[in-house]
Amino acid sequence: MMQDLIDLHTHSTASDGSETPARILRLAREQGLRAVALTDHDTVSGLPEFLAAAEQEPVEAIPGVELSTMLFSKELHIVGLFLHPETPELLHLLERMRSGRETRNREIILKLSAAGFDVSYEELLQEAGGESIGRPHIAALLLRKGYFKTMQDAFDQYLKRGCRCYVARALPEPAEAIRAIHAAGGLAIWAHPVSGQSGERAFARKMLRKLVPAGLDGVEVRYSMFSEHQTELMTELADAEGILKSGGSDFHGTNQPNIRIGCGCGSLAVPFDYLEAMRDRLAERKGMSL
Repeated sequence: MMQDLIDLHTHSTASDGSETPARILRLAREQGLRAVALTDHDTVSGLPEFLAAAEQEPVEAIPGVELSTMLFSKELHIVGLFLHPETPELLHLLERMRSGRETRNREIILKLSAAGFDVSYEELLQEAGGESIGRPHIAALLLRKGYFKTMQDAFDQYLKRGCRCYVARALPEPAEAIRAIHAAGGLAIWAHPVSGQSGERAFARKMLRKLVPAGLDGVEVRYSMFSEHQTELMTELADAEGILKSGGSDFHGTNQPNIRIGCGCGSLAVPFDYLEAMRDRLAERKGMSL
């Protein structure tokens, strides 16, 4: 049983996870976590169930979201934590982003149909069930219909960047996502900053030179797929910039079965101290606004 650990990056059936928002809390409790954040892609629709379930669980529930953005032609994900989910500015941005998802999904379905796959947009809606639909749902549909043996096969052959049925998505700049998160009373965290990235230090420093002046509050320094070197690098850069440290598993349930809530691939450990520092930052911000 883990003590004084948290997980600030998880996904539910409201986006591309396999577990309900309430189930996220139960899993966090079973793992012995003190706190867990629900950070679904481009939607806060799972937060009411998540927060209601927290009333019956001894785990602190942090309302969040994960937003996809584009900077220097590179997709960056910004996690918002401690959100007031009904904030109009945030909801407006989320609606726009989901509209972009719908346009993209329809184009991907058309390309798949032209490539000989018997799939429809209506089937995709049934497959997803939630409000925020993306390529993992398309891959799951293809898998269910027997076209591929794994979701990764579907991505590698047809859905990832550079493949025949890939469609790019119009994304906001990080500064817009950060403004919306701040308007909702939250903290903006750069998610999995150097995962799968070459030239890690130069890349991270280049991005931080833009993100920190735009109001970025922190960065994930502990992540399921991070090596010890990557954690040390991002901790060093976070301290140098004077920004918060965060971390999480990026849990998606059975859709990514090698990642478990709270412990990622087995060695993830995000300390409760990170959460306390975040609360201090929020209190400072509130005091400055009075």
